[in-house]
Order: sequence, then structure tokens, then C-alpha cells
Amino acid sequence: MSELYTLPDGWEWKKLGDITTVIGGGTPRTNIKEYWENGNIIWLSPTDLGNIGEIISINNSKTRITKLGLEKSSAKLLPIGTVLFSSRATIGKIAINEIEVSTNQGFTNFICKDLLLNKYLAFCLNRFTGDITDLSNSTTFKEVSKSSLKDFKIPIPSLEKQKIIVAKLDNLFAKIDKAIALHQKNIDEANVFMASVLNDVFVELEEKYPKIIFDKVCNKITDGSHNPPKGIDNSQFMMLSSKNIFNNSINFENPRYLKEEDFNRENKRTDVTFGDVLLTIVGTIGRTAVVNIEEKFTLQRSVAVLKPKKNLLDSYFLMYSLQKNLEILIDGAKGAAQKGIYLNSVKQLEIVDVSLKTQQKVVSYLDEISNKMEKIKQIQKEKMQSLKALKASILDQAFKGEL
Repeated sequence: MSELYTLPDGWEWKKLGDITTVIGGGTPRTNIKEYWENGNIIWLSPTDLGNIGEIISINNSKTRITKLGLEKSSAKLLPIGTVLFSSRATIGKIAINEIEVSTNQGFTNFICKDLLLNKYLAFCLNRFTGDITDLSNSTTFKEVSKSSLKDFKIPIPSLEKQKIIVAKLDNLFAKIDKAIALHQKNIDEANVFMASVLNDVFVELEEKYPKIIFDKVCNKITDGSHNPPKGIDNSQFMMLSSKNIFNNSINFENPRYLKEEDFNRENKRTDVTFGDVLLTIVGTIGRTAVVNIEEKFTLQRSVAVLKPKKNLLDSYFLMYSLQKNLEILIDGAKGAAQKGIYLNSVKQLEIVDVSLKTQQKVVSYLDEISNKMEKIKQIQKEKMQSLKALKASILDQAFKGEL
């Protein structure tokens, strides 16, 4: 890769392959228990790391392998202080290990040679993650090859200058991260307050009125396709998953587009229409939204659709009832690798059996509180985004020699 910009005197663009030892990872065969059972070697996958933009210290993992598993795979034991970089699927998660670890093939790992600080490299990889991601030659399953990373050039000043940059970045980012944490706390408190209001409202209703199970007040409760067809380009027929559903909203970014015949076949199962309520049941579970637009789409199995009986149940009252029962749903979720909510659990949830008029009054009150909380949260999110943009700007200055 060519140089991105002109560096100050004393700085050089250098290939990662020249200033680090680049090591990949690997996975022992999963059907051989001797490679995994009672293992004591930390074995990392990208899910063990934080978010993109973070640099974490790591000394543990969900999974461990045995010495035999290490020897019989392409995984390598990495020395303390290695810079771990996720280079497959999710590109740009970064960590520095505090004890010896191994990783799967989703990583490209860097052992710094003389005159390169590992923390400087970690910050540098953070700054250039977007440029590194552009090296991926795939739009569906992103992966940056080891050879591409070896050839990637980063700006290198003297070791003393690296130490100064790392100290400044550590100091500035600690302050920014503290501010971000405070804004996140405000968001969390708004969520707690809304949950408390929901609970109080429904407890008061439950003291006065009987309850009935969801299955009795919905025409249909089902999930989306269990075997979704392949997507295509240039189609108007969308299939959404749990990543498109947020509390009180539906995001149509990056859906799967289907052929018309595939859409018509899959849509027979869900037939999503105006006023239906959506619930994420696999992946990030428990998010709810009412379909309040005429946009036509179908669903993958990670989303359930509840079709309220219009003469008995207000859609938003149903949505708030789901939110009130969220803890029950999450506690009952099952699955080893990925938690999921069973449809029968949703069908057997209880909802207060009150008139439509009473439901609408409750919805009006909860909407008012919810809208206030959402405004508070939006302000906090905007401030957090500004702070994250500031971090990106500071990183940019640092590696141009302007910090």
C-alpha cells in the first residue's frame, strides 16, 4: 500500500511485515475431544474481544484447548504483549494479551520487533482499521489476508516519540471514555426508569383485571423462515432479521433481497401487515416494534410476528406487554451457542384482559413517558457520537505527527 500522506521529518512509512512478526491462528478439529477436554491454553475468537474502536487487555477466554490441540492445529502460542487483530468477518477488534494465548483463524497477530511499541501499534491499527477493511476483496464475508496486512504501511516515528504519543493518547482517551461512560449511564437510567413505569402500570392493572394468555388474543404467533433463500441484487422484496428490529422501530438498512417467487413462498408463513408486532427471538433477543408502515417485507426465524385480534387488542398495548414481560422471556431463553426464545413461551405469556378503550389510555400514557425517555437517550447518544468522533480526530492527528 502506498503512503497516505506526507510525514514529519524523522518519521517513515514501514510495512507491518518488516516491523513485526505476523502470525495467524487456527482451530483444532472440534470432533476430537482430546484437543479440547480439560484444556488449559486460552484460545480466542473475535467474540472474546471488545468492540471495534476499543483496545482491551485480555487474559481469559470462553474456550480453552489442550497442548495436543495446539500442536495438531495451525494455532500458535503467542507471547505476552502480542497485538491481536481480528481480520475476518468482523475486522478491527484489537487486544493485547497479558498472558500467553492462542487464537482462531479470525485473527492476524503481531509480535513487535525492536523499536516498535505494542501499544503504539494497537493505536495505529485502530486509526487505520477502515483502510485495512478496504483491503478485503469480498462484500459478503470480509477477510483481509495475512499477505495484505504484511504489506500494509503505517507511520513510524522514533521509539521515544512513540512513547510520548501513547502516553498522550492514554491520557486523552481515559478522559473521553469517562465522559462516554457517564452518557451511557444516563441512557441506562432512562431504560431503568421506563421499565419501572411499565411495571407499575401493569401491576396496577393486574390488581383490578383478569389476565389472558397471548395466544387467545392473537390470530397468529409465528417466526420467520428457518431456511431463508439466497439473496440477490436489485430487488424490491426484502427479508429482515433481528438486526433490523430495534425497540419501537424497524431499520431497513442492509436487508436480504429476494426473488419475487422466493418472497411470495416465504411470506406465506409470516404475511407481515400493518399493526403486527415484531419480537426478536434469536440473537439480540427481546426487542419489539409495531409495524406502522406499509412497506412489504418478510422475516427470518430470528424474528417472531404477533398478529393481535383487532377487536380485542391494541398493537401498542401488546408491544408494551411484551416489554413488561421481557425478563421472563430472557430468563426462559434456551440454547448453548445462541440463546433463543421459544414461540410457545410467547404464546403462554399473560396479558391484562381490559377493554380497548382502557388499553388505548394506557398506551397514550406510556407513549408520553417513552417519548420523553427516547429524547433523553437520543441527546446522550449524540453526545457519545461526538466524543467518539473526537477520539477519531485525535488518532488522526497523532499519526500525522500533529498531537
